[in-house]
Order: sequence, then C-alpha cells, then structure tokens
Amino acid sequence: MVKVKVKLRKSTVEGKAGVIYYQLCHKRQSRQITTGIRLFPDQWDARRERVMVSLAGRDAATAVVQRQIDGDLCLLRAIVGDFEARREEYGLPDVVGRFRSSERFTVFAFVEKQIACLRADGKLGTARNYRRTLNSFSGFLNGADIPFSLLDERLVGRYNDWLQRRRIVRNTVSFYMRVLRAVFNKAVREGIVPQSSPFRNVYTGVDRTRKRAVGEETVIRLRRLNLEHSPSLALARDIFIFSYCARGMAFVDIAFLRKQDIAGGTIRYVRRKTGQHLTIRIEPCMGDIIERYSQVTRTSDYVFPLLNAKDPVRVFSQYQTALGYYNRRLKRLADLLELEMPLSSYTSRHTWATTARNHNVPLSVISAGMGHASEKTTQIYLASLESSVIDQANRSIIASLYV
Repeated sequence: MVKVKVKLRKSTVEGKAGVIYYQLCHKRQSRQITTGIRLFPDQWDARRERVMVSLAGRDAATAVVQRQIDGDLCLLRAIVGDFEARREEYGLPDVVGRFRSSERFTVFAFVEKQIACLRADGKLGTARNYRRTLNSFSGFLNGADIPFSLLDERLVGRYNDWLQRRRIVRNTVSFYMRVLRAVFNKAVREGIVPQSSPFRNVYTGVDRTRKRAVGEETVIRLRRLNLEHSPSLALARDIFIFSYCARGMAFVDIAFLRKQDIAGGTIRYVRRKTGQHLTIRIEPCMGDIIERYSQVTRTSDYVFPLLNAKDPVRVFSQYQTALGYYNRRLKRLADLLELEMPLSSYTSRHTWATTARNHNVPLSVISAGMGHASEKTTQIYLASLESSVIDQANRSIIASLYV
C-alpha cells in the first residue's frame, strides 16, 4: 500500500515561502509530487502535516490551502484504492501519472466550470441553482474537494442522510440530488468518469406541496381592496391580479415582460422556465393594469416597474430582489384580508388552475400543470390546443371579477 506524507520544503532564500510537496512511498521506492502551495515555516505544523490550526481557523487564505491539500490526499487515496481494487501490478510512476492527469477533474472545480459556462450563456437562474447545490455539498464535505471517482453510491447516500439529519425538506433534498446528478452525467459525457448510477437509491422526484390556491371570493376581495395609501401594496396586488387574469402567468415572466411582447391585443412571450411559446389575449382587466403603469415605465423596455438594468447579471439580481419584495408585500396583503394562509408568488397561478377546474374547464385546456405529476404531461395537452380555446376558457374564469 502506498504511504503518503505531506511536507514543507523550506526555501533557501531568507524570508521566502517554502513549497508543499507529497512524498509517496511504496515497495521501497519513493516519489515526490511538488505542488504550487507556498507556506512559511510558522504556517505549517510539521508533526501533524497540516496548516497551523489557529491560522486555518482565522485566515481564510490558509483555510483554502488546507482544503486543497485535503482534496489532493483524497484524490491520491482514490487512485491507490482503484489500483488495489483491480489487483494488478502498479508502481509509483503509475500513481503519480494518474494524479497528474486527474487532479484537474475534481467535483468542485468541475461545478465551478459549469457555473461559469451557465453565466456566460445567460442562464443565471440555473447557475444560481448550481451554486446553491455546490455550497450545500461543500458543507457536507467540510470544504474538501474530491475527485469524481469518490462520488459513488455510498457517498451520495451519506450526503442524503446528512441533509435529512438537518431537517432539510424532501423536495429540497431532491433538488440538490438532481443538480448533482446533472453534474455527474455531464462529467460522464465528457469522459471524466465512467458511467455508473450513484443516485439510484436516493429520491429525485418532486412531492406535491401544500395547497397554495385561494378561492375566487378572495381574489375578488383583493381586487376591491383600497390601497391608495400604499403604492407598493397596490403594485403587488396588481401583479397578482394580472397573473390571475393572464392564465396564471408566472412572476418571472411578468417581471421580464417587454412592451415589444404586446401587439394586436395579445401578449406573445416565451416561458422562461420551459421555453414554451404562449399567446394570451389581453382581457380588459389586464389592459387596465398595463395602462396604469404605462407612465411609470414610459422610458423602460419592460411593462412593469420591476426591472431597469441593461446588464444581464444586474437584471437577474434585480429580479431576485423584486421577487423577494413581492412575496413580502403579498404576505402583508394576506394579513389585511385576514386570510388563514399566506399569499405567495405561486398563489395566483395555482388559483387560476383550481378555479378553471371548478368551472369544469377540461383538464386539457388548463395551462398550468398543478394537477399533473409531470409538467411534460401538461405541455402535451396544451400542444394540441388553439390559443382561442384557452382564451375563451380564461374569459369565463375571470368573468366573476367584474360581476
């Protein structure tokens, strides 16, 4: 079995940092792997072969160094373990060669690369999801990067247990697992790791969540609420009503709705979540709300006064801020209406779908997939429908607002 020691080669130049190297011993042979890590003698605990504990806890830079060392040692152990498992002859040159060719293929580094690519492609929401997952997985591993060879069924199971012990809800656990699985599958496609199924024994589905819809009478009360004293509450109310009248249009699509998307009494837009092209007839209630904010947004490309930046990164940041503020305003509106359940950015979408069902609108006409186990099922239903059929159903649903 290969033994690995971590050592500091002190500099011969006074006042200059030394270099960390790994000494490998196997069958009376020895090899060294020099790293790019530089430390001063007072930063290194030679007996424990670690960065000084006091420094690692206090200095972020030295803490990163220790994580890099830990990651390298994990990679070396994985390489040796693989050779041992194959029960074939190997020597230190084989181990060093594999390390040199594999050290760049660690999980954290690969995810960081994917995040950078997603941001470059303008997929900022997906990049944010990858970042959330990376932060969670890094927390599980105490910040120590690992090679893909260690991302196996056993480690995934331990990560799943770790999340559950922290009372992370099942859908969030599934979210992390799905993102991590997507990363793993991409690494497989790029030839970094062989095909396997490390996620087969963890849950990657989506549980149905608690009821989010409110009754029609609540929507009517909300529409009639006098909010002249609070423009911010009025805007939140108007966006909620607009979403409801626009067949449950998602908040992200409302926020990014541009004036160029409106023509000939219709709204034509692409759902940011699914890429589906949708056309919606502008009903009077929607037109009134659009007109209400036309002066405020007269110099903006957007229909609603939620975004104004030009840079995609800043726009996405503004969207996240607007979403959080919108949800806080909705909670305040729920308090004013003395509702038992809070309102959220999802409520209008769920409410439209539920109201449609209560009006005996065929399931195939309902654009939101609240009643389906899979969103793909809803897309299949909607793909065969003319927009006029859905528009007619929508008109019957929102008619009660004006009785």
